[in-house]
Amino acid sequence: MLKTNQMTNRDHEQTKKTIYHKTRLDSGIRVVSETIPYVHSVSVGIWANVGSRDEEKSQNGISHFLEHMVFKGTKNRNVREIAQSLESLGGYLNAFTTKEHTCFYARVLDEHLPKAMDVLTDLIQNATFKEEELEKEKRVVIEELKNAEDNPEDIIHDYFEKELFPSHSMGFPIIGTEENLRRFKRENLREHIKTHYLPTRIVVAAAGNVNHRQLVSLVDRYLKRLQVTDSRMKRVKVPVRMVNRSFKEYARQINQAHICLGTVAYGIKHKDKYPLLVMNALLGEGMSSRLYQTLREKYGLAYSVYSFVNTLSDTGVFGAYIGTDKNKVNDSIELMHEEFSKLKSRPVSRAELARTKSQIKGMMMLSLENMSGRMMRVGSGELYFDSYNSLDSILAKVQAVTPEAIHRVANDLFEKDRFTTVVIRPS
Repeated sequence: MLKTNQMTNRDHEQTKKTIYHKTRLDSGIRVVSETIPYVHSVSVGIWANVGSRDEEKSQNGISHFLEHMVFKGTKNRNVREIAQSLESLGGYLNAFTTKEHTCFYARVLDEHLPKAMDVLTDLIQNATFKEEELEKEKRVVIEELKNAEDNPEDIIHDYFEKELFPSHSMGFPIIGTEENLRRFKRENLREHIKTHYLPTRIVVAAAGNVNHRQLVSLVDRYLKRLQVTDSRMKRVKVPVRMVNRSFKEYARQINQAHICLGTVAYGIKHKDKYPLLVMNALLGEGMSSRLYQTLREKYGLAYSVYSFVNTLSDTGVFGAYIGTDKNKVNDSIELMHEEFSKLKSRPVSRAELARTKSQIKGMMMLSLENMSGRMMRVGSGELYFDSYNSLDSILAKVQAVTPEAIHRVANDLFEKDRFTTVVIRPS
């Protein structure tokens, strides 16, 4: 028995309707789609509810490595044929791994959706993991790791999360370690698929000019081979309000110092998620943000300065980054904390709050023009909430944020003694 839900969503201030559908197959696979009839493309993704936080230390990096390896050959296609399968139609094929999810996705003309589903399902069900390709791709990912290590603004975020979550897999780097990468075997990859790529942990999401009934039929046709099981996700939770204050320095042969500091914040379902997101936007997103205006425009300490928020199933991160002169590290850290303290000492003005909300609204509306962005919103929303959150409902929650709510969140999170700070200095 298939269970299908349908919802009509009028995207904010748009006259053209989009239609949301959800179907749960007997196997447990969830199929969700957002139909946008006025475009000629479709983005489709197969999501697995597994990421780097679900790995053992000795297996750290295997989710990301598997993402690479499925493109190196299947029972039906070799490497070149996979690359040409959708590119020859003007389409796009890719994948990504996060702390909690792995997604294989494609964007094609709407008429080529069956081909895209054929290719995507081939990747996750029929990968051969040939030994020669395995060893070759190990070298490729190790070079990717070295490239990240050579980019301090990139790698400092991994160092920061390692310090923030020192005793939990949330602190593992998504890419893994060179030691682990060299050790992975074909059997490890097959066991990873067998353990985690189960129907109850799979979501197929699509956005664009997609017929939901056709999509369900394609999923039912191509994903029948997935092992049906009642296995539930056993994700090790992060302790509530886990806090690990630390200061860590690294030395590199570079010309600029890099600083990343922050604290454990809220999970994606937390009641204060939206005040946190609005606070982050006014604090460190864009040229009009407080951190940018103070540290770059007023004091000329940085070219790049920003804050960020990551919200996950049971925890989250608030952080800020700046690249500055090696002699200005302490000044930069103090000025950042001064900006945090200002949010604690007095509520933001309603004018500044209104500007920030307008900025968030504009960014969200612009993201609707990208079908892959829509697909990712629908797919990740299903994995996190088991439901659909329309843009109207999200914008309403943003609009409801008050100065008092931001003041409360700032006082809850911005305790200097609870901050983790990582610095990469020129050696």
